[in-house]
Amino acid sequence: MNDWPEGWSDDNRGPRYGRGSAGAQPEGARVMRQVRRGPAAPPYGAGVPRQPSYVDGQGHEEGAGYSDYDSGYNTGQVYGGSGGRGPGGTAGAPTRAPRPAPNWRRRIKWTAITLATVLVVTSIATYFWADSKLRREVDLSKVIDRPEGGDGTNYLIVGSDSREGMSKEDEKKLHTGGAEGKRTDSMMILHVGGNGDTLISLPRDSDVVVPSYQGSTSGKTYPAQGRHTKLNATYAEDGPTLLVRTIEANTGLRIDHYVEIGFQGFASIVDAVGGVDITIDKGFKDKWSGADFKAGKQTLNGQQALAFVRTRHAFAASDLQRTKNQQKFLAALAHQVATPSTILNPFKFYPTMGAGLDSLIVDKDMSLWDLGSMFWAMKGVSGGDGTSMNMPISGSVGGNLVWDKAKVKTLVNELNNDEKVTVSGN
Repeated sequence: MNDWPEGWSDDNRGPRYGRGSAGAQPEGARVMRQVRRGPAAPPYGAGVPRQPSYVDGQGHEEGAGYSDYDSGYNTGQVYGGSGGRGPGGTAGAPTRAPRPAPNWRRRIKWTAITLATVLVVTSIATYFWADSKLRREVDLSKVIDRPEGGDGTNYLIVGSDSREGMSKEDEKKLHTGGAEGKRTDSMMILHVGGNGDTLISLPRDSDVVVPSYQGSTSGKTYPAQGRHTKLNATYAEDGPTLLVRTIEANTGLRIDHYVEIGFQGFASIVDAVGGVDITIDKGFKDKWSGADFKAGKQTLNGQQALAFVRTRHAFAASDLQRTKNQQKFLAALAHQVATPSTILNPFKFYPTMGAGLDSLIVDKDMSLWDLGSMFWAMKGVSGGDGTSMNMPISGSVGGNLVWDKAKVKTLVNELNNDEKVTVSGN
């Protein structure tokens, strides 16, 4: 039975497609999509190396090597490019943008801001650290009947023989002895003003009249009795307030600030700064202070410095020569502390400042600014910008040194008026 429609035969069906068909043809409509990955390849022969023939059955013509074939692929020029990057070589490769030049002005600006911030923070922290170390223990408001203040600022600087914080071994090493209580070996008035600074030593054996005063602990007022004594005895009797009261009553000069340092603190400051350079004009020994010095320039450590400023038995002028040595050493110490090698070196600056502040006893109104002003004035005196002298002496009575009243009056008037000092001391 014929399945084809009537009038149709196998011959009328036209060309057949598919397997077993004599008219099989590729399906032209199903052409694969071509993905273009770059410029069209040049026509054969244009940039394509010559291919080897197989004349000899070995893939190359007789006598011909692989040079033509290898050179094309080995150099990446098969498709006319260079370096295996396609046509044009690196010409078509993306290029990296040039790195911008550094903005030095901006860098310098931020570096300066950072350094300034660090400096400000460090300064503020140092201020509060130093301020917390000051021992404000002396209340000058307890001093009665005080004279009027003049121009400038007057500091009373006291070196006491306090053995606070010292062991028996320290007392033996520093030749301080083990006496109880406190006395003072040195007293100085430092006037800081606009017409030059003046440092005046008050000999410990100065003869003074004890005025009426208010007890520092009892609050009781003790009337004046015309009693004469050595100046350092008033300190031993009732401490700093009676000492200030006695100096003001016997001179008429108002004391604005009080600064005291003991044996141990003095030696610690000298050691912290690395020793103090000083020139000794004439060698001397003293078994009482432990001094044993040769003439010439030398560096004194804390123990040696303490012996130097305490010695008096080795000198004919006794206490007067000692006060001169004390002024000389304090000036050298101030100069040593103020050197760049100390101030700019935190490993030396902070130990020195810490040792100094820990050992100082000051009045309740003392500020770091006041203390700094005192220090720079001491340095100025040592540099020749001021005057250093002893209180003018007219003689002695019973071993006590008597002040020259006329010269003392002139000196006090000049200090109160902040005038250049014309009076000379012994």
